[in-house]
Amino acid sequence: MLAVVKKPPIEFTVQGEIPGKYLKLLKKDFGPALSIFEDGETMPVTEMDWYREMKEKETPGDTLRFYRTLHNMTQEDLAARIGVTKQKISNMEHNAKPISRKTAYQLSEVFGISPGRFI
Repeated sequence: MLAVVKKPPIEFTVQGEIPGKYLKLLKKDFGPALSIFEDGETMPVTEMDWYREMKEKETPGDTLRFYRTLHNMTQEDLAARIGVTKQKISNMEHNAKPISRKTAYQLSEVFGISPGRFI
């Protein structure tokens, strides 16, 4: 048996004879982010329901927060790096203000990803 948890920034697998009490704990703590496979059964993550649901709900602000956190940056750090205020970063992360094309290009340079991820 294989149990896989993929809930950014957490990702881990447990393989082998998994005791029921641990499966129950994983289901309680991670819910839809947990996938359980019987021996030999595999599926690409992009075909899993939880992944599709997560992608549908993802906003440019969520993407910004994810990459900022992934790079261990505070809102202040990122604001200083691209020449805006901390409040602007906060507003973009909370989807209170849209991310402009200019800012998307600046963010793409900081994080090394496509600017389209922020639009």
